[in-house]
Amino acid sequence: MTKLVGVLTAGGDTPGLNAALRALGKSAHREGVDIQLIGFLDGFRGLLHDRYTLLDEKNLSGILTLGGTILGTSRDKPHKMPVGEKILDMTDAMQEIYQRHHLDVLVCMGGGGTQKNAYRLLEKGLNIITLPKSIDNDVAMTDITLGYDTALGIATDAIDRLHSTAHSHHRIIVVELMGHNTGWLALGAGIAGGADVILIPEIPYDVNKVADAILSRSRSGKHFSIVATSEGALPIEDAERLKNLLKEKDQMKNKDSRNEIEKKIIDFQTSQADKTMRMAKQLETLTGLESRVTILGYVQRGGTPSAMDRLLATQLGTATAALIQEGAKGVMIAIKNGKTHPVPLKEVIEKRKTVPLDHIWLETARRVGTCLGD
Repeated sequence: MTKLVGVLTAGGDTPGLNAALRALGKSAHREGVDIQLIGFLDGFRGLLHDRYTLLDEKNLSGILTLGGTILGTSRDKPHKMPVGEKILDMTDAMQEIYQRHHLDVLVCMGGGGTQKNAYRLLEKGLNIITLPKSIDNDVAMTDITLGYDTALGIATDAIDRLHSTAHSHHRIIVVELMGHNTGWLALGAGIAGGADVILIPEIPYDVNKVADAILSRSRSGKHFSIVATSEGALPIEDAERLKNLLKEKDQMKNKDSRNEIEKKIIDFQTSQADKTMRMAKQLETLTGLESRVTILGYVQRGGTPSAMDRLLATQLGTATAALIQEGAKGVMIAIKNGKTHPVPLKEVIEKRKTVPLDHIWLETARRVGTCLGD
């Protein structure tokens, strides 16, 4: 019995995707079901345009340690695909491609956005299984996402390296880390790298309290500070403004009114593009110490996957093959207490995993004297 399985990687690239593809392909032939694996190129865009490659043993060989994804990726959404000068709902067209290949299941590897996009295809009747990947670690219903451990190690290493220049020049070094609207990456790397201040989206900060913490260090003879901030961290007043805009949007029933609020939200987010630079200048004024900003950017999700991400990818990939054999559909393969566990995809897309305010990492940071901006 042969099962035809499509697979795609969507959203931002993360280390470990190739390892997961390899595990899915290599384990497929050992689960009692012969699986023919078809890889669609560049995420949902490749599915729409029917661009694919056969993932046989030759193509899957030697990719365990490769970063990125051999299939390529994109952030295209099935229901909002650019077609010429228009943005169209192409879910029906993707359904036709799925049926043309007589696929038994489509495996989608991605973050929160990919989970939502995959669910739209599930609603169209496609059999869907997803894997959670994101350096932000913000996909709901799973303890950890593929790519987070590698990014955590890279970010920690960067903070380690910044200590020497901060100490040598008696400066404040502000390092901006990815994480979107969650603080897992900044919090984890900040603690592991010994940052003196950690700012995350879940805890709006008061820049005066951050400055006070830095001045307290200076008075005790420590004339440098490392500030690790998540790209989504906001000062109290801006966080409150965004909260009110989002609340107003949720309350709007009229489509035109919602669009107007969405435009305000976009304008607000655009205005926040240089917020880390502004914060660094504020700290310089308030403390009298020179400040410098380092934005790590895409370096955090590049390069060779860590050993833990290779292990996680292999665990997720092999679990996918087993679930395909069992005929599962409409689920994301989550990690719960170290074990794989299928979760209904509908439960995943309704949530985002943020840092709980009672999380042990926050308590740990406070116990070693780390300022969290509040």
